[in-house]
Amino acid sequence: MADVNPEILARLAASGIETGGEGDFITLSRGFCVALARRAGEGWSVGSSGIMTERGLAYLVWKEGRAVLASKGAEANASPEQIAELRKFSEDWKAALAGG
Repeated sequence: MADVNPEILARLAASGIETGGEGDFITLSRGFCVALARRAGEGWSVGSSGIMTERGLAYLVWKEGRAVLASKGAEANASPEQIAELRKFSEDWKAALAGG
C-alpha cells in the first residue's frame, strides 16, 4: 500500500479497517462491510459502503420506509445490527481519511 499515506493507513488500522489493492484504487473492509476508494488528487474518493452477502455486495437502500440490502438480482431486509455496523464502518473510514 505504498500509494497511501502511512498516517491514513495507521488511522484506518486503528479503526480495525483493512486495506487492499494499490495504485488508484483500494478496498476498505471490516467484517462484512466493504467500500472501494479511488485516488482523487491529493486525497481519496470513496463510494458507498456495502455488506458482502452470499449474493455479492449489497447496498443499504430504503424502500417504503424499510431498510433493505439490495444486490444484483436480490433484496433482503436489513437488520438493525447490519444498519448500525454499516453506518459505523462508513463513519470510521470517513474520519480516518479526513484526518481524525
